[in-house]
Amino acid sequence: MIKIGLTGSIGMGKSTTAKLFADQGVPAHDADATVHCLYAGRAAPLIEAAFPGTVENGIVNRSKLSPYVLGKHEALKRLEAIVHPMVREEERAFLARAAAGRRRAVLLDIPLLLETGGEARVDVVVVVSAAADIQKARVLARPGMNEDRFESIRARQMPDAEKRRRAHFVIDTGHGIEAARRSVVAVLRALAPLP
Repeated sequence: MIKIGLTGSIGMGKSTTAKLFADQGVPAHDADATVHCLYAGRAAPLIEAAFPGTVENGIVNRSKLSPYVLGKHEALKRLEAIVHPMVREEERAFLARAAAGRRRAVLLDIPLLLETGGEARVDVVVVVSAAADIQKARVLARPGMNEDRFESIRARQMPDAEKRRRAHFVIDTGHGIEAARRSVVAVLRALAPLP
């Protein structure tokens, strides 16, 4: 089973690209979606213990958690130490189900794949990218987003140029959905000869 690692900086079109892979029959494990589920489940009491006042009705309130961790390296590491092992556990369960279903390829959608050394867990790295002005416009159009928050998030991420350099494949999402779809199909064709 080929493990495709999908990554890209905020606003580059990673979620849309993951859907394009799913349209081609490649099941995906979404690390961000897993975190959302964990924040509404088993991670919530642990996060509340580490960051008091961040959980409401059993669910982590991201707005209340954000001031604790944004731009604060030690606090962010403490949060990651709680959440990352749980995300990895969910990922292993996904891979076991895919193997049992004899899937030829799977997609691991991991925003910080390269920043966390996650490329060692995949066979191929696919980076989604777009021009900086397109990225900024996409992110600032999101509810609750502002330039300071965008820059704080981007500062945690590896520069796009470095991600592109380390990728096996780059999908440029700045030219529309159909161009991105063609790129996804081209990636899967290129991987077809692999065992």
